[in-house]
Amino acid sequence: HLELGKRGEDAACDFLTELGYTILERNWKNKFEEIDIIARDGDMLVIAEVKTRSSASFGNPELSVGLRKQRLLVNAAEAYILRHNSNLETRFDILSVIMLPHGPKV
Repeated sequence: HLELGKRGEDAACDFLTELGYTILERNWKNKFEEIDIIARDGDMLVIAEVKTRSSASFGNPELSVGLRKQRLLVNAAEAYILRHNSNLETRFDILSVIMLPHGPKV
């Protein structure tokens, strides 16, 4: 489970980097909250949650991000922004990764 998640986060970082994003942080923690990826897309701060599955048999991975997780991400993002004195506009993304036999699909 943890290995699958790490591989998914690696694939998500590679994907974002290929799109020209700058990865600022990975697995940033604030007390009980964690942000998988914090990146910069031009003048935009991107707070990214990565959901990885080995197949789409039980639905797309992004469907597992419920209201509770969304609230935790907002709280963690607020803490990050305050701590880093960021004045960038902020966007929340969910990266859905399905690990296929021939490689990940992001």
